[in-house]
Amino acid sequence: MSKTIKRILVSQPKPANSKSPYFQLAEETGVEIDFKQLFSIVPVSAREFRDQKVDILGHTGVVLNSRTIADHFFQLVKELRVELPEDYKYFCSSEVIATYLQKHITVRKRKVFFPEKSGNIPDLAALIHKYNKERYFIPTIEGVSEQHLSDLDEQSINFTSAVMSRIVYTPVTKEEIDSYDLLIFFSPNGVQSLFASIPDYTQGDQLVGCLGEGTLRSLEEANIKVVMAVPNKDFTSINAALDHLVKSRLKKHV
Repeated sequence: MSKTIKRILVSQPKPANSKSPYFQLAEETGVEIDFKQLFSIVPVSAREFRDQKVDILGHTGVVLNSRTIADHFFQLVKELRVELPEDYKYFCSSEVIATYLQKHITVRKRKVFFPEKSGNIPDLAALIHKYNKERYFIPTIEGVSEQHLSDLDEQSINFTSAVMSRIVYTPVTKEEIDSYDLLIFFSPNGVQSLFASIPDYTQGDQLVGCLGEGTLRSLEEANIKVVMAVPNKDFTSINAALDHLVKSRLKKHV
């Protein structure tokens, strides 16, 4: 018989919108949904960055692939008292991030670039290749493998990478994790955080869902069976897939 889902851990911050589909599902089914981000990405200190001996102004542009990285970049620039020239270029992995830059700069007065299509890393790399005369500064996260850096190196792109952020795992206990019927992961970092807290974690009959191919791959490499992987042929969103999973299992127990 399929497992009834009564308690769910969503490894993301609690939605600020009271009309979130998570809350609607909880109200309709009585399932308990807890929200807990299993990791955070924090900036390195200005001193740690200086120790890497990277001159931001020795480059003509910066590559920003998330809003968090953008925040950390501009925070670092402020701490280092670096004044970015108006012709400094910003290469973003998506239009969403390019628009987000208005939090830090007057976008209309700056040179901001982003891929026209899906905005994923391969598209960003293609954009960088298009402007192959630039000197790029590429911020990285400590301990995170960046395959596209090797690709850029092979293409003789002029760039310098430096650690600007690091991952901090949120501790959890075995008792806490075992209390849930379903765990939902949104990043490989969340999976790594779980094992950082509970190295001997075993799935047993616990259900696991995830978003993204990288997250799915991390779970499979840890020999964790995934009952709900999104996107798939039926669902493109976690909320729709979760709604179906919970309600379909409830019907089997009515």
